[in-house]
Amino acid sequence: MRRANLALVLGVIASGPRSRAEVAAGTGLTRAAVSSLAEQLIAAGLVVEEGPAASSGRVGRPGTALGLNPAGPGGLGAEIGVRHLGACVVDLRGEVRAARRREVSNHGREPAAVMADLAGLLSEAVTEAGLRPAGLTLAVPGLVGASGGVLQRAANLDWRDVPLAAELRPALRAVGGGLAELPIEADNEANLGGLAEHWLGEGPEDFLYVSAEAGVGAAIVVGGRLLRGARGFAGEFGHVPVHPEGPRCACGAHGCLEQYAGEAAVLRAAGLAGAGGDWVALLADRAGAGDRAARTALAGAGAALGTAAAGAVNLLDPAEVVLGGGYARLAPWLLPAMRAELAARVTVRPWPADRLTVSRLGRRGPLLGAAVRVVRAVVADPGPLG
Repeated sequence: MRRANLALVLGVIASGPRSRAEVAAGTGLTRAAVSSLAEQLIAAGLVVEEGPAASSGRVGRPGTALGLNPAGPGGLGAEIGVRHLGACVVDLRGEVRAARRREVSNHGREPAAVMADLAGLLSEAVTEAGLRPAGLTLAVPGLVGASGGVLQRAANLDWRDVPLAAELRPALRAVGGGLAELPIEADNEANLGGLAEHWLGEGPEDFLYVSAEAGVGAAIVVGGRLLRGARGFAGEFGHVPVHPEGPRCACGAHGCLEQYAGEAAVLRAAGLAGAGGDWVALLADRAGAGDRAARTALAGAGAALGTAAAGAVNLLDPAEVVLGGGYARLAPWLLPAMRAELAARVTVRPWPADRLTVSRLGRRGPLLGAAVRVVRAVVADPGPLG
């Protein structure tokens, strides 16, 4: 009961600074109970007194506002991309306190070598942030089972059956600072990007989030919650067939969306096959400068994305389709063809063109989602810390 009440009080405070009286009104608890619970949260470093609360129209001296402690435990997020690594620390309010990104080719590298680089990046971010992490969430470009412990397959990394936490802990132990003792969870990067869009964005409760780095992924958010599927593998949007007789995909099937809208496919269509570095920045720069081949390649990718998105819209009826990840930066050249395909293929129900939107989080979404997931877990259950 105590843990449930601590979570109840902290949840109200997390929505914005509140006086003790306002917390009592919002929770249904007595003011005496709220005062006792608030003191426990303050002692645990989760809550601080911020000064006089905003006037509520009541006569008398205003109460003291309680808010989340920006110096309290933080959320540590990590990201393994095909061409980059990322680390991020957010405070209890979800504000970024430190972020790191390193461009490095991870395809075919041994997990231990990747984890050693990632651990160093995480250590740097934690040192800069100056916060004690409450946990770590890892975003990866592949299939993570429902237990969140094993990366079953990541075709673009060429990894199979990798126990992520077990691989990362020795590397964290080597950099010190107590990071190896943190709880570690992992999830698909698109799932975390979609959750970040819901938690930090201003979108609806029901949407399809589509993103890309090397491959193409999606998150399906229904009623504000992630739809994971029976085994946790929902959202493999890149392997939806758009042309069943098309080229063979790395997954073994033919005509997958990734063969038309993934990194390698778009670069090849733009005459940039094998280009190194940041493919999204390269295509955006080329297209922005009027390069016809780049624009044609992106229009083709947009048509394929629109075809796949139309099937999802007809099946799931989301309120919006949100372009995130690398697609957010490429949206100016993807959107026209996507909208044309959606208009042509979603005909049994209304689908306004403005329901296809672009994430304001861009490529930061998965990493932010990883870090924010940790602090949301603290707010949902402060008992172990309180």
